[in-house]
Amino acid sequence: MIDSPLPAASAPPWIAKYPAHVPRTLEIPNLPLTSLLEQAAEKWPQRTALIFYGRKWSYAALWELSGNVAANLARDGFVAGDRLALYLPNCPAYPAAYFGALRLGLTVVQVSPLYLGQDLSRVLSDSGAKGLVTIDVLYPHFASIRDGLPQPMTAYVAHLSEFYPLSMRPVVRLALLLRKVSTSVPAPPLAKPWRGLLAPGTPPPVALDPSKAVAVFQYTGGTTGKPKAAMLTHRNLLANALQCRAWFSLQAPGSAITLASVPFFHVYGMTVALNFPVSEGSTIVMQLRPDVDGILKLIRKYHPSEFPGVPALYNAINSHPNVPVKAIRSIRVCVSGSAPLPLEVATRFEALTGGYLVEGYGLTEASPVTHANPIEGERRVGSIGLPLPLTEQKVVDLETGTRELPVGEPGELAIRGPQVMSGYYHQPEETSLVLRDGWLLTGDVARLDPDGYAYIVDRKKDMVDVGGLKVYPREVEEVLLQHPSVADAAAVGVPSRDLGEVLVAVVVRKPRTEVTEQQLIEFVRERIAHYKAPRRVEFRETLPRSAVQKVLRRVLREELSGAAPPPPASGARVPVR
Repeated sequence: MIDSPLPAASAPPWIAKYPAHVPRTLEIPNLPLTSLLEQAAEKWPQRTALIFYGRKWSYAALWELSGNVAANLARDGFVAGDRLALYLPNCPAYPAAYFGALRLGLTVVQVSPLYLGQDLSRVLSDSGAKGLVTIDVLYPHFASIRDGLPQPMTAYVAHLSEFYPLSMRPVVRLALLLRKVSTSVPAPPLAKPWRGLLAPGTPPPVALDPSKAVAVFQYTGGTTGKPKAAMLTHRNLLANALQCRAWFSLQAPGSAITLASVPFFHVYGMTVALNFPVSEGSTIVMQLRPDVDGILKLIRKYHPSEFPGVPALYNAINSHPNVPVKAIRSIRVCVSGSAPLPLEVATRFEALTGGYLVEGYGLTEASPVTHANPIEGERRVGSIGLPLPLTEQKVVDLETGTRELPVGEPGELAIRGPQVMSGYYHQPEETSLVLRDGWLLTGDVARLDPDGYAYIVDRKKDMVDVGGLKVYPREVEEVLLQHPSVADAAAVGVPSRDLGEVLVAVVVRKPRTEVTEQQLIEFVRERIAHYKAPRRVEFRETLPRSAVQKVLRRVLREELSGAAPPPPASGARVPVR
């Protein structure tokens, strides 16, 4: 299948602003997403595909591993169309299980390893996942909610230590023991060992239509904050990997080294730190979780040339007292996503590395990248850049979403391209709200300049972006209202220099009750992902409300914006949504 450009006479203005190395159009082959790995294994069989704290796998080995996973999943009764949840941090099990599941025609259900309790239960229940791949330190969270799921699930569990070099495994096990982290796993049938999926085998042939077969369920709050699965097809993800390759690659194929600190479980990390690097034969250096000291050690050791991240991550490196200046100058290209990139952060980071740091834009429903500033072209301050090849854009009125607005007038940004999802899983009404005649309504308010550079000026949603992690205030409010001392609650995002935004809760106590700020923060942390918990809680007698009793979030946001909490200490973990 080939996507053709518009005739020259009707080509949009942004095409003229593409750098010389960026093609004006692309051919998207009618192939499954796994073709990226298959072709890499054919072109660069002995090139290192993965590095995990010193242990390495070649592209040929990764292709073989994914085939074994597919064969053994088939042995256990999985068939095309079934869903397999990946409840994993960045570790070798992720790419092996990801490509293995896709080779069998399964749909991968992305599950954040930060999820526990109702977060985890909601995603597994909604997706109808038949199986789950996880690690020993996460398995207890799954075990605690397993009996409440509507469907039986097969759990494949790896010991985290088994991914490290032999010499490091005792150290890893001791570190987990000292931290009192459980690494015990029950025997079958409650759990099956991950290594059982790696036994040699030949995957059965699977025929699928890349434009229709759903490769990934990527959960998002969409426009309402209620989690729903964006159905991303093989073609959606293949197209976005090739679009990113066309835009961001400056090195010869088979020569790049990518530092994968952003998590694969998130759509941004999946595309820019896995699918796109595989498409160009890059060596992927995986980091279990993105702490800055660890990142600098990996940079010093492996000299990555590509380093996708989020603004908070780059700012933390800028502020770190022990940046290895010589080593960090290996970095040539960084694409920043998930949150606005401050100019001073980009300027400082480029001065440190001598490379390029450009802002991109995207959303889960678009696999996710739709826009980016040019690498070797004109970058405009405050802009998210230009649409990637094969991507169209327009700005429509906020009231109906049907009337296209002239250049310079703000409205809702709409996107059309091969990377746009097929819809939300079993939610046709929600799908119809955002997909209209092939156009995706992003929920973000933007304006375009005459050359086609887009500028995000506001957001239609109440979503709060905490260091790149999406937090929906309503979800947090619902947890706060479960506390016996809380009569009313509202949560809003306020600006943070280091994280972009942080969540602040405003609470009204019930009469004759007492509860402290820290008690409420811990109450939330015990029930949903830790990053969703408010950084601060303020107590008031009432909440500001409109005539129809809606909480006036705008008023609260303005009142609270002058007192954001202090930034995390150097070396602290930086959240990535």
